[in-house]
Amino acid sequence: MKTQQQHREEIVRLGKLLHEHFFVAATDGNLSVRMDEDRILCTPTGMSKGMMAPTDLVMVDGCGEVIEGERKVSSEIGMHLLIYRLRPDVRAVVHAHPPTATGFAAAGMALDQPLVSEVVINLGAIPLARYGTPGTPELAASIEELVPMYDAILLANHGAVSYGRDLLNAFMKMETVEHFARIALTAHILGRQCPLSAEQIRQLGDVRERYIAGASSVPVASLLRNAEE
Repeated sequence: MKTQQQHREEIVRLGKLLHEHFFVAATDGNLSVRMDEDRILCTPTGMSKGMMAPTDLVMVDGCGEVIEGERKVSSEIGMHLLIYRLRPDVRAVVHAHPPTATGFAAAGMALDQPLVSEVVINLGAIPLARYGTPGTPELAASIEELVPMYDAILLANHGAVSYGRDLLNAFMKMETVEHFARIALTAHILGRQCPLSAEQIRQLGDVRERYIAGASSVPVASLLRNAEE
C-alpha cells in the first residue's frame, strides 16, 4: 500500500509526463487517485500539470468538497466522482487533451476500428461520448452510459479520459489512446485501412479475458458486431 505522500509524488510525476508528452497544455487536464471510499486526492484547478508540487494537490470528499489543501479542486472533479461511483474497481482517473485523439473527438469520430491487436486486447474500443460543457454536470452525464463498459473514452470537442486499477495503469491507457489515434490517422491518410476479421477479434477477445483481470467483454463485442455487419 502506498502512503499518501507516495500518491502525491506519483501524481506530480505523471502530471509532468502528460505535459512533456504534449498531452496537456497550459492548465489543461486533471488526475486523481481514490485513497479510500471517502477521500480522493486530486490535482488543483488553474495550474500547469507540469509545474505541480505534492503540496499543491487537494483532498476532496465524496461530494467533491475540499477537506485538505490550500487550492481549489479541478472544476471537472464531477467526472472523476462519477467514474469512481460507477466503477468500484477503478482507483485512478486521468483526463487529458492528447492532440491526435482530441482531433478525432473534434471530428466526431470514435476510435472503434479494430486496426491494432494490442489495442483490442488492452482497451477493446474507444467510444466517443456526446459533447458536455467542461466544468459542469453535463460533462459527467455525457459519459455515464459508457463508463461501466469501457476504460477510455473520447470526449466530443474536448479530449479524453482513462481510468484503471492505479494511476500508472490509467496513464498508460491514455498513452495507448493517443498512440492508436496516430496509427489510425496514418492508416486513413494512406487510404489502406485493413481492419481485423471477426475471427481475429474473437481470438483477441479470448486473450483479453485471459490476461486482463476483470476486463469487460463489451468493448470487444462491439468491435465484433461491426466486423460482422
